Parts: sequence; structure tokens; C-alpha cells
Amino acid sequence: MAASPCEDIRRFFRGELRENEPLSRHTSLRVGGPADLYAVPEDADDLRELVAWLGSRDIPWLAIGKGYNLLVRDRGIRGAVISLGRLNRIEDAGEGRIRAGAGAENLAVVRFAQERGLGGIGFISGIPGTVGGALRMNAGAYGEGILERTECLTLLRGGRICEFCVDELEFGYRHLALEQGDIVLAAVLGLEPRDSRQTEEEIRRDLDLRRSKHNVGFPSAGSFFKNPPGRAAWRLIDAAGMRGACVGGAQVSEVHSNFLVNRGGATARDFLGLAARVKQRVFETSGVTLEEEVRIVGEE
Repeated sequence: MAASPCEDIRRFFRGELRENEPLSRHTSLRVGGPADLYAVPEDADDLRELVAWLGSRDIPWLAIGKGYNLLVRDRGIRGAVISLGRLNRIEDAGEGRIRAGAGAENLAVVRFAQERGLGGIGFISGIPGTVGGALRMNAGAYGEGILERTECLTLLRGGRICEFCVDELEFGYRHLALEQGDIVLAAVLGLEPRDSRQTEEEIRRDLDLRRSKHNVGFPSAGSFFKNPPGRAAWRLIDAAGMRGACVGGAQVSEVHSNFLVNRGGATARDFLGLAARVKQRVFETSGVTLEEEVRIVGEE
């Protein structure tokens, strides 16, 4: 990568640019080395021009939301990290639908729908992060996933802004199959009429449940491992005797054993080492190979 691409980018880019930006400032685990370039596009067109510019110079890039469900290695990321935080507009799309930008926070989307007498997505109220991240991993709870409430997605694909019906895409538990380089820009959610008081009860129940079970007291990325079919990852970790286990500043939470937390001063290497120990011990005790739910990126 060139020593300083910012001067060239600023000729067309309307958003925010930083060089050598520590990603520990932008991830919920509070670990991660620097990105050569950190960019926050003003809107979808600004993003499209930036991605085209990076591609024309073979500069790699990674798009992120609020940095939940993300573990960045200690040497950081060569190339650009693109935050979608300003793509956060929420609009009424009519006929029981709303359109939410990828950078819109999950609870804000639920509240927007609630104000219009619409519901059916209360289960994402307590999931931290943004709609873009929720869509990419088909986030959900209580047997529901957000893609089951999604009618269409707007993607940046191959330099073009495209719209796809959700039934044109492959998705499943904690999974959405996209092409290399796709960026989720927005989604149209199909909702149902629902009394705002009922939605308020759903929101309160979800937030209370997550506070009681997931209030681990330290920075985390939420559930670190996927639940194997028919099993609960936290039960397997408990049965393996790993609750409270530590590597450096990283610990298997004593509150919820599928949360790995930063007790202070942890590095990405600590988290990776702890995750490897957990996986090995769970396999030894149950024969199950856990799979990370968090996305692991960057250089060792």
C-alpha cells in the first residue's frame, strides 16, 4: 500500500479518513492492531467510489459495522477498513415494510417499527450492533432469524448497487451466503401490525433476559462459538470445565461460558489461544468441534 493514499482519496471522498487507526477503538472486544486506512463513507455513493478507487489500486479492504462479532489480530489490517456507521437511515417503505440502512442500530430499527404500529422483530432488540452485521450472520433469537423477516437486500456488488429478493439468496442458521466483495447496504423488512404495547413488552423482555444472562461485566463479542446442532455451546464449555479459564487478559466468562471477555490488557493472541484451548477441551470431553461465531481477521 502507498505510504499515504489520503491525499488522493480526499479529492473525491466526502467522509472521514484516518491513517494507522487502532482497531481496538472500533471493536467490542477492545483488541486489534491498526488499519492502514480507516474510512467512514458519507453515503452509499461515497462508499461505491471509495471501493472502486481501492480496487483500481489493488488495496484490500474490509467493511465493518460497530465492531461486534469481530476479532482483529494484533498486527492489524493491511489496507482499508470501511465503517458503515453513517449508512444508518431508517425509512417507512409502506404496506407494513421498513427500509433500514446497514449502519442502523438494531434497537433503533425495532423502535422505528414500533412507532408505526409494526412488529415481529423484537427478538433483535437486545442484540448489540447494526442491521448490516445482523443480516450478514442472520442474527436472531428464540428460533427466529432476521432474514426470515427480510424481503430484499441492497448490496454493493462488483461496483454496482443492486437489489435482491431474499429468496434469491442462500441463508440459514447464523449464515448468509454472499459473493466475495459484497457489502450489505440496506434491507427491506416485512413486518406485521402489532400494538406498540405488545412490542414494548417484547423489547423489555428481550433486554431484561439479555441483561440477566449476558451482562458479563467486561468487553466481549457476544457469543464466541456457534451452537452445534441440537446442542448449546455454553453447556459443552461448562461440561469441559472451562468456565473461568484464562489466557493472559482473556477469560471464559464466569457469568456466561460462551462469552470470552477482556478482563483488561488482553490481546487478540490471548483470545485466540483461549479459544483454541476451549475447542480442544470440548472436543476431548464431548467429541464436538466448536466453530467460532466471531469473525477473525487481520495479521498475526
